Amino acid sequence: MTLLQTLLAFAITIGVLVIFHELGHYWVARWCGVKVVRFSVGMGRVIWSKRFGKDQTEWALSLLPLGGYVKMLDKRDHEGDIAPEDMPREFTGQTVGKRIAIVVAGPLANFLLAIAILAGLYLHGMPEPVARVTVIESSAAQRAGLHTGDLIFEVNGTAVRSWAEFRWQMIQVVLREQALRLSVQRPDNAGGYWLSEVVLPAQALPEQEIDSELFERLGLSLARPPSLLGEILPDGPAAQAGLQAGDRITAIDDQPVADAIAFIQAVQAAPGRSVTIAWLREGRPMSASLVPRAERDGEREVGRILAQVDMSSAMVTVQSGPIDAFTRAAHKTWDTSALTVRMLGKMLIGEASLKNITGPITIADYAGQTARSSWISFLSFIAFVSISLGVMNLLPIPVLDGGHLLYYSVELFSGRPVPERVAEIVQRAGLGALMALMAIAVFNDITRLIG
Repeated sequence: MTLLQTLLAFAITIGVLVIFHELGHYWVARWCGVKVVRFSVGMGRVIWSKRFGKDQTEWALSLLPLGGYVKMLDKRDHEGDIAPEDMPREFTGQTVGKRIAIVVAGPLANFLLAIAILAGLYLHGMPEPVARVTVIESSAAQRAGLHTGDLIFEVNGTAVRSWAEFRWQMIQVVLREQALRLSVQRPDNAGGYWLSEVVLPAQALPEQEIDSELFERLGLSLARPPSLLGEILPDGPAAQAGLQAGDRITAIDDQPVADAIAFIQAVQAAPGRSVTIAWLREGRPMSASLVPRAERDGEREVGRILAQVDMSSAMVTVQSGPIDAFTRAAHKTWDTSALTVRMLGKMLIGEASLKNITGPITIADYAGQTARSSWISFLSFIAFVSISLGVMNLLPIPVLDGGHLLYYSVELFSGRPVPERVAEIVQRAGLGALMALMAIAVFNDITRLIG
């Protein structure tokens, strides 16, 4: 079932992104008066098609699901058999401006899709972990004065409401090679908190790779929520053992439980096996034995006690009004695009690891994980992949939209098209570069899978 969910989530993700991308090309081509011959979801041999509309455009599904294309009327594909009345609608006969607009429309559709999804999510409200940190001993963060349990509310003067916003602002500051100024709320022994400011100087930050290991190298991680119980479902093992909402789990089989994640993992690791659980209720220690129910979770068997973990203290709902939601979504799309370009540039000059390049296996894995997590996580994932697809298609690689845009830009400024021989050579080089990029992505995917 897990594999089927992953494949379905991957198919939905790729299908939505490809359809919107190609619809961008299609709509602008029609608007520019160009005749569209075929709209295909997928590449390679056509396995199903049907013709619609005045132009009898062929709408098709093709064999290879990774991609799609819009085929326009092009005299290079014909040997003088284009009807005279269709010649004004032939693609290469259009002005350079129209051809540029048609090419740009695909990536632009991906950016607009991401903005629409993110704006909808911000308007609805997104539950996110609060920016509370765990600090590793002897790390740069600890030496700078950060403590485990600190709640970050500002990064270099910019307010952050959640872990995602904190992480994003951190990456932006590091990429600008600035010192980090963190405003924090620190709990005190009386149950309140006091405010502090912590500065991590620029030289304490990683000098080269800015990637997913940034927080690990700084000695920071997301603080895990306490093992506090929420709703207890009736007639389950937890209810039968006398557990109640508000109980704080301290140990399982005399092994201390550090946080909610450790508690969940310990229960899942004991399907059908009796365990002794110790907890605190209003400061009073209590304990009982119970047997977690054995249930299937994909390919493995896990234990369940039918009790929820109270995550309210570790989560915050980030919600915006209509104008603010759209503005935030547009800014997020722009910032994510700019970050992607900067990361690609750093990988090109050797300042960032090629391990950051991911391929279809990783995308499928993340699609499945986010789909199983929540619809909000899944939609967020689609939005960010859509941004990445838009950016990648604008790269000046000849077989991509960015390559065609480069050709037409040269034509716009020189007044004549790129010679066919030059275009052919560059096309082959671009195809080689794209294949190398795909090989690296698949290699990284397999390495992650094995690891």
